[in-house]
Amino acid sequence: MESREHISDEQLLLRYTQGDSDAFTTLVKRYERELFAFLARFLGDATLAEDVFQEAFLQIHLSADDFDASRRLKPWLFTIAANKARDALRRRFRRPAAELDAPVAADKDDVRFIDLIPANIPSPTTGIENHEAAQAVQSIVRQMPENLRIVLLLSYFYDFAYKEIAEILSVPLGTVKSRLHMAVKQFARQWALAGLSPRDPSPREKKDTE
Repeated sequence: MESREHISDEQLLLRYTQGDSDAFTTLVKRYERELFAFLARFLGDATLAEDVFQEAFLQIHLSADDFDASRRLKPWLFTIAANKARDALRRRFRRPAAELDAPVAADKDDVRFIDLIPANIPSPTTGIENHEAAQAVQSIVRQMPENLRIVLLLSYFYDFAYKEIAEILSVPLGTVKSRLHMAVKQFARQWALAGLSPRDPSPREKKDTE
């Protein structure tokens, strides 16, 4: 079997549009930890995060043919996921499960989209050794205003550049920087109030080079 480890995200999506459903499965597995953890931290609800995760990849499935192959897929994926997550927070809307039963291709009616989504999506705290600190970080981030929380997550947890965050959120670059500055200050203040450790785990302000 061909190894897909070194195939780019963009090439995997192209293969999927050409009828290779396994390429889509590989793409989902490649992002299952990172994207689910982002959604769980942003939404503060693992069940809702799983729903939104599936909705995001359903949208990728539906829009695959329209993807601009000259762009990176990851910011596009996070744009879709962020929009779905914000909609879920505002409306607490759940897509009917029947929509996830749509066939993935006209010539593969026995394969449903939901079959491509792994059932064992990991917990967002996987790999964090200090449980008390992890819980404190999640609590602080979860209590932030939505517009600050999402910028902080995208920048410091998922290492998107400022320009990519601006693209994902459809806001000016200056807005990203100002919100991030406020988010970092708020995080540091709340961590100090928690008083769990003398070591400050707060995100450091990035240099203005991105």
